[in-house]
Amino acid sequence: MKDRAYKNIEECFNGINFGKFKNLGDYDNITIVDQNGIIIFYDFADLNHLKLLSIVPDEMVGSKITSVWADLDDTNSTLMQVIRTGEEILDNKQIHKTKGGRIVYTVNSIFPLFAGGKLVGAIEFNRFYFNKEDIKLVHNYSPHKIYRKNNTIYTIENIITQNPSMMKIKDKMIRASKTDSSILIYGETGTGKEMVAQSIHNLSDRFNNQYISVNCGAIPTNLFESLMFGTVKGSFTGSENTTGLLEEANGGTLFLDEINSLNISLQVKLLKAIEEKIIRKVGGNKYIPIDIRIIAATNENPEILVEDGKLREDLFYRLGVVQIDLPTLETRKEDIPVLVDNFIDFYNGKMNINITSIHPDVVERFYDYNWPGNIRELKNAIEYAYNSVVSSEITLEDIPKKIRLYGGTNRGRGQYNNFSLGDVLEQYEKQIILDELRKNNYKKTETAKNLGISKQLLNYKINKYSLE
Repeated sequence: MKDRAYKNIEECFNGINFGKFKNLGDYDNITIVDQNGIIIFYDFADLNHLKLLSIVPDEMVGSKITSVWADLDDTNSTLMQVIRTGEEILDNKQIHKTKGGRIVYTVNSIFPLFAGGKLVGAIEFNRFYFNKEDIKLVHNYSPHKIYRKNNTIYTIENIITQNPSMMKIKDKMIRASKTDSSILIYGETGTGKEMVAQSIHNLSDRFNNQYISVNCGAIPTNLFESLMFGTVKGSFTGSENTTGLLEEANGGTLFLDEINSLNISLQVKLLKAIEEKIIRKVGGNKYIPIDIRIIAATNENPEILVEDGKLREDLFYRLGVVQIDLPTLETRKEDIPVLVDNFIDFYNGKMNINITSIHPDVVERFYDYNWPGNIRELKNAIEYAYNSVVSSEITLEDIPKKIRLYGGTNRGRGQYNNFSLGDVLEQYEKQIILDELRKNNYKKTETAKNLGISKQLLNYKINKYSLE
């Protein structure tokens, strides 16, 4: 279980003499660094300031303060000066150059932080001042002024893993976040599709705009079109002027979960909006341009959905420019210890219970169990334990009965003991396609015909399995 950075944080702040500091309300932003100048906490009142500073939120925590600016080093950084001297700096005016080359004026007040008589870091309060051109640019970005008020709660740092496949997926997410291409996430329930989508949004250049999440399966078909596209007053009985989610997400990201739940007619309308980047409200005659990134998700294999006619093939290819296939927890069991550790740290901070250990029998049972609900089920099992535990250790009696009594489904799986059914089928499919390609000297038209699939689907599978 990871230690908390400063359990005696109250002691640190009690040591600050705010008597000379009467104008705390004049400052917008807070940054806290440790004794080495590494950022351990920050809060910006306006996301757009980060945008102008050429900073992505996830680049802050864990970075050295001098790396945030183009013109700072240990010798001229006021935060580093406070760490060296242990003396506060009040209402200090500075001029900085951002990594993007922009000049920014700041006013800062910085205080050393002490714990147990030892200097452990420093806290900075500041406000940024921009020129007129920058202010115009701020207003062009986003109306959302409060940090992390973009409808998200997850970043890529929340995706905790030691699994090689998941590490590759995180790398893929980082690369995909730099473009505006549509993304299709495929993963069973509880594998973290929403977390992946939010993380990509917060890694992207759109982080300071809205992230809108829609569960397509939870919206009645007769309401979906008006909810997505908006309505014009009088277009039908009781209708009012409303803004649709496609328009509300303008400049940001729209996450469409359970995309396969949409009927075919709605899939056609959605495809048209995505491709043409314009929408028209229900009952309206005005076309509205939109600039959004679409991330869609499904808990069923999208290729099978296409074959069964539940997902239009053209929509599949439009959404799946980048496809991310999330593994089940059963295929990444080496992550169970770090996930459990993270959940215990989370609930220790949230509940009035402090868990310090888990009995080895519980860990063994967690490894045996097949986790049909994946990571969400594991998190729920830990929360269940917090409501059952009578000591500081989680025992078998504290976990859900179906996990405690589980006999293990991994027995009798022979040569595929370490693989899920999906893994086995994919390996089999990959080999069939490769054999057919070789047989036809990699002529795709002939190969697709022999396999009984479209050339588009063949190209998708070739890219998926890296067969070229």
